[in-house]
Amino acid sequence: MAYISQEKKAQLAPGIKAVLKKFGMKGTIATRHHSTLICNVSQGPLDIIGNMYEIAMTKPETFYARDKQPKPTHIQVNPYWISENYSGKVLAFVDELITAMKGADWYDRSDIQTDYFDTSWYVDVNIGQWNKPYQLVA
Repeated sequence: MAYISQEKKAQLAPGIKAVLKKFGMKGTIATRHHSTLICNVSQGPLDIIGNMYEIAMTKPETFYARDKQPKPTHIQVNPYWISENYSGKVLAFVDELITAMKGADWYDRSDIQTDYFDTSWYVDVNIGQWNKPYQLVA
């Protein structure tokens, strides 16, 4: 059963903050319902949303390309598809951030075919918020 305590969040925080600092990003760390570790990235020099949008527009099956949607002001990173949705330095940042959020003792023994879900905790990475867009700074 997914569970993350405040103590575990405090243990993971230095690694997460080190990744944010390495890439010049600003963000906060939180937990939700004792099952999800969240990193809210609010600003930085990496155009994460622009990178995702450019890649999405090259794939006709995506929501953005199919429906001619404008570039969003905030997104939630899908941790299972980062290599397909990001590239370059943005991919390196997102990959390192998720790795730091999982830590050394994270596990996932889920088996979707038998409807069995067993993971240490879930990981959410938000780039901006619905009420506070991501700020790209130089």
